[in-house]
Amino acid sequence: MKYQKFTTVNVGENAYKAISFDSIGKQFDLDRLPFCIKILLENLIRHEDKEFVSSDDIEKVAKWDTSDDSQHEISFVPARVILQDFTGVPAIVDLAAMRDAVNDLGGDAQAINPLNPVELVIDHSVMVDYFASDDAFEKNVDVEVQRNRERYQFLKWGQSSFDNFKVVPPGRGIVHQVNLEYLARCAFTKQEGDDTLVYPDTLVGTDSHTTMINGLGVLGWGVGGIEAEAAMLGQPVTMLRPDVVGFRLTGKLNPGVTATDMVLTITEQLRNHGVVGKFVEFYGPGIKYLTTADRATIANMAPEYGATCGIFPIDQVALDYLKLTGRPDSQIELVESYAKSAGIWHDDHSKDAIYHENMELDLSEVVPSIAGPKRPQDRIPLDNAAAAFTDWYKQQIDVKVVEEEAKFVAEGGDMAEIDEEQDSFVEFDGEKFNLESGAVVIAAITSCTNTSNPSVLIGAGLVAQKAVELGLTRKPWVKTSLAPGSQVVTQYLEDAGLMDPLEKLGFNLVGYGCTTCIGNSGPLPEEISRAINDAKLTVTSVLSGNRNFEGRIHPDVAANYLASPPLVVAYALAGNMRIDITKEPLGKSKDGKPVYLKDIWPTEEEIQSKINEYVSGDLFKQKYADVFKGNEIWNKLDVSSTSVYDWPDSSYIKHPPFFAEMGGEPEALSAIESARCLVKVGDSITTDHISPAGAIAPDSPAGKYLLEQGVEPEDFNSLGSRRGNHEVMMRGTFANVRLKNQLAPGTTGSATTHFPSGESMSIFDAAMRYQQEGVPAVVIGGKEYGTGSSRDWAAKGPSLLGVKAVMVESYERIHRSNLIGMGILPLQFKPGDSATSLELRGDETYSIAAVSRDQKEVEVTVTDDSGESRSFMMDIRIDTANEFTYFEHGGILHYVIREYLKKGTQ
Repeated sequence: MKYQKFTTVNVGENAYKAISFDSIGKQFDLDRLPFCIKILLENLIRHEDKEFVSSDDIEKVAKWDTSDDSQHEISFVPARVILQDFTGVPAIVDLAAMRDAVNDLGGDAQAINPLNPVELVIDHSVMVDYFASDDAFEKNVDVEVQRNRERYQFLKWGQSSFDNFKVVPPGRGIVHQVNLEYLARCAFTKQEGDDTLVYPDTLVGTDSHTTMINGLGVLGWGVGGIEAEAAMLGQPVTMLRPDVVGFRLTGKLNPGVTATDMVLTITEQLRNHGVVGKFVEFYGPGIKYLTTADRATIANMAPEYGATCGIFPIDQVALDYLKLTGRPDSQIELVESYAKSAGIWHDDHSKDAIYHENMELDLSEVVPSIAGPKRPQDRIPLDNAAAAFTDWYKQQIDVKVVEEEAKFVAEGGDMAEIDEEQDSFVEFDGEKFNLESGAVVIAAITSCTNTSNPSVLIGAGLVAQKAVELGLTRKPWVKTSLAPGSQVVTQYLEDAGLMDPLEKLGFNLVGYGCTTCIGNSGPLPEEISRAINDAKLTVTSVLSGNRNFEGRIHPDVAANYLASPPLVVAYALAGNMRIDITKEPLGKSKDGKPVYLKDIWPTEEEIQSKINEYVSGDLFKQKYADVFKGNEIWNKLDVSSTSVYDWPDSSYIKHPPFFAEMGGEPEALSAIESARCLVKVGDSITTDHISPAGAIAPDSPAGKYLLEQGVEPEDFNSLGSRRGNHEVMMRGTFANVRLKNQLAPGTTGSATTHFPSGESMSIFDAAMRYQQEGVPAVVIGGKEYGTGSSRDWAAKGPSLLGVKAVMVESYERIHRSNLIGMGILPLQFKPGDSATSLELRGDETYSIAAVSRDQKEVEVTVTDDSGESRSFMMDIRIDTANEFTYFEHGGILHYVIREYLKKGTQ
């Protein structure tokens, strides 16, 4: 295939070198290509001279035959990589350990450096210890730095030691909003000799919500930390040529309907449709009515609706946002000129692309909604929320009665009458009240889904203002918090006079970072927690985040609901999910009259007026002028200047054992013989179930380990904050308090049965015992295994526990990739097969034949205690040639190290 590869893009007096689509467009109708596919095509053409891109790859993409269902592997080289500190710390730990490994194998340790720009934002470590007070923010930041000093020292060392690596210190904002408001370029430039090359800004990130940047027309998605590390080190992200679902938006949101309501509706529709592993591209006449903040809200939730990404095109709305957020005029001009030159500009004259599947939503049909109690795709119209909770609550009571009766009988007692939950009398903070099931004990305006969007934050402030004027207060049992994703947010709320009413209702600033949404909700007041547990109450949380998985928000809270910030404020006033806030009063005014939601809900004109007056480009320029500068505590952190890390005696950072006894060449792949099942679970097991990020219980394996190291419970911090310590993380694997391992019926959390002894013990203890016995382990599960956050420890942990294969009905994309990246074999039951249909109890032994390149299925032999064996076939979910290369090396980082060593000897 012959074509002219480059063209020139002129912007003022500057000339840029860019890939030309004109020549290749004469051979293929590129107007048929979706916006996101044009970006992939440009990426392939630009790397055509690399060994991982062929002319066939380019032709397959350029031809864009949506009827061709053959699987074709392509490579993608992102322009940059972005990290947050929970997933970023272990990534930098691995890079430091790789330097040690290269050094031990006789190579040049300093050769291990990011080859592409890497930016890490410290945003996941702040916890809501203090709330509803004027000094909550300062106190939480102080505690954060004290808790995480060792981690921060390590990251500061990494910034000084590694090339192409920058760190945004704590307290500046969340990674996605800093990315959207400041880091994103839209058009990326790079010097190559005498030329300045311009190409689309693309990225991968170690947070699954990296997709938020798709709202600005930047193609990017979340990957596991393992895959991100490889991308940093110059390895392409390999993927199958994606199917693209076109989602046509028409109409306009009605007054009173928020962007959150819209995204919950879209999430529900896309999950029901099925878009796992696919790209979703939004287009149609309705997108011009959506601001970039609205678009980012939709794009952010791509992991929740299961897509690899949910992207919007570059258009005038995107340029307006770049201007609003204070980007230089020269950059905005470059973005517009390049997008138009490359054919990735969208306006009213753009032709509709050809998609594999098509969906449509009339925005005028969206109604106020929440989602829960356990999954973000379970949308509930607001006027049905109270009834839906009541129905769900009754189901929980029925299940609890059955379980308790069964346990009572099993323990030798007669059938006993089991009382339903009771309310509990509480004295707290100078007030006396009955705490009841359904109580909203957490109401959090938390980053990141909504805090990119001034409309819902200004809306929340106006709801608070009207409520305070009428004399309403939050209920005393509600833990309230405001954790915006950007310092810009609090500034425009302050300027608009809306911080004061929010604070009067307890929504004081608690920090700039991911808090409640990732389990960093902090402790409930002791009196409230005791009442919940003593009376076994089913209580709730309402948060403006994107994740509400079981056990994620707080161990005391069983039901969690996603809602817009204005509704979070409303539920803090109502205080109970059983109250229908669309019909029942939220409280009484100063003169004793009932106050309803409609009485305090702002108009669109009120919201827009505040936005127009107080949200400006100058504000963004001011807040981001020193974004890489930390506070006094950060700047005083002492770090070494060594290129090879001097591993201290730390309970946060430890040298990982992944490269121990690693040789220069990989060992031949062998069969997995007589493995035992360590964990057997059902459907929708999330990475939170596998590798929780919340509190560390003193009686858990991780807690016991820290106590043995002399760490007191008040200094445990969280599992997420200790991801640089493999000893903690392997003990925290499968330790979610809501995990139900079918091998330990009637239990939750880290519990299993060791076979063949039949002894009950923690999952960690059983794994260590299997390793001592020389027995490999497997995990058996159902559908949607590994959904949720892109946690590399959800693969690293099982690897260190000796898991050699995972056998499930279906995987979430990122987790399957991470398993391969750690050398774990991902197997999938054949259609129609499952652990249930195949009658796998989990107490048998499992033997899996050796796999080879291009092999698509493998025989699994199951042998019970009587010695009777049976076999069945399973699909091998190693989808690309590159993935198999990583697998045969024992993991992606092992492969990269060996490649570095080869280059060093050439």
